[in-house]
Amino acid sequence: MRVIAPAAIFSPPVPRVCGDEGDAMTAETEAPCGQHRRGSRSVEGHDVPSAEHARIRLAQCSPLHVRESCLAGGLSQQDLEALDRLTFSRRRAHLGEPLYEAGQAFGQLYAVGSGTFKSCVTLADGRQQVTGFHLPGELLGLDGVGTGTYASGAIALEDSEVCVIPYANLRDASSAGAEVQGAIARLMSREIVRAHSLMLMLGSMNAEERLAAFLLSFSSRMKARGFSPTEFHLRMSREEIGSFLGMKLETVSRTFSSLVQKRLLDVNKRHVRIVDLQQLQSALAR
Repeated sequence: MRVIAPAAIFSPPVPRVCGDEGDAMTAETEAPCGQHRRGSRSVEGHDVPSAEHARIRLAQCSPLHVRESCLAGGLSQQDLEALDRLTFSRRRAHLGEPLYEAGQAFGQLYAVGSGTFKSCVTLADGRQQVTGFHLPGELLGLDGVGTGTYASGAIALEDSEVCVIPYANLRDASSAGAEVQGAIARLMSREIVRAHSLMLMLGSMNAEERLAAFLLSFSSRMKARGFSPTEFHLRMSREEIGSFLGMKLETVSRTFSSLVQKRLLDVNKRHVRIVDLQQLQSALAR
């Protein structure tokens, strides 16, 4: 019997940071990694700007946002006060807008405050490979620390907001306090564990197990944020899910249908309701 905890496969949940989750729906079409969607479209009453007219609004994050972020876990009062003196800004990204691109010079980490992002790379043949999905309270940009450039790009899957964390500020805070340095090391270690677990999943799970693990991970992350763990809206397309899980679009659709036929799920486009959470979990233990 093989039991693999879904929470170990994807980024683990942490407290949310700036703002509230947006409700903008994601269109079915997706932009190439690191590129805007072309043209301006309306999404639930909001205009989505073109690449040439995308607007980015910046504001300062309050100390409360910093204290509630994933940076604050396990830090002393002294180190929290040191973080409070650092300048973090808040940035908004519209649906389809890149936060940063693969190969871009690294300088900041981003804590998701509201909305959803995908991280992705563009392969040599032009295909997009999705490497992760990121919810409020999760960090983006850690893959740029080692080389000085971002290894992947990040694109908003809905109107979203992030807290921009200059890495130089973190280095200064690290030199001032060992606990801050330890917290940053743990964040990087978490990303390594996630990547290793993803490799294990792609190499050892069948299609139904992969999709079940993905949905159970999403469920646990939603629960950690105070939302329903059994009913949620997926901001990513079936094609993006398939890219992440190493499955073809047709296989993703067929596997969703199979889980519906087994009365484990109810699915209406991107709206998912887990009918039998225990039975879905058992799909990973066969």
